[in-house]
Amino acid sequence: MAAGRVLRSYIFWTYERGSFHYDVMVTLILLFLFVSPHLIDFKDKPVPTVALHSSEVLIKEVGTAPNGSSEFLYEIRADQVSDSAESIGQSMDTETGRRSAILRTVEPIAGEVTLERYEPVLDTHGKTVAWHAWVLR
Repeated sequence: MAAGRVLRSYIFWTYERGSFHYDVMVTLILLFLFVSPHLIDFKDKPVPTVALHSSEVLIKEVGTAPNGSSEFLYEIRADQVSDSAESIGQSMDTETGRRSAILRTVEPIAGEVTLERYEPVLDTHGKTVAWHAWVLR
């Protein structure tokens, strides 16, 4: 009977702050918060950071190239690159068209740059949502 009363008190959280049972409950909650992510696979994964608006471009400094110039990573939304390709009459299906469209998007922001490489950023369905472009400035 006493065990049932203690269990019921834990469920309804009736103990005073600072008492032994209160401290036990808080400790159990903290243990769950800090230990459960290591023991339970919640299947959560970070979402790639993609610019929210089509006019936004994310820029991250990657480092310095061997020739002393700065290397930057530009993340450009796919629809913005497609719009640039259409405006210059290029197709996104060709290497030249993609390079031209990416440069046309980056150069108004960074000035004259050299496009080192680029790669698509895919969503969970394999659709291109953005482009990563590594440029030297």
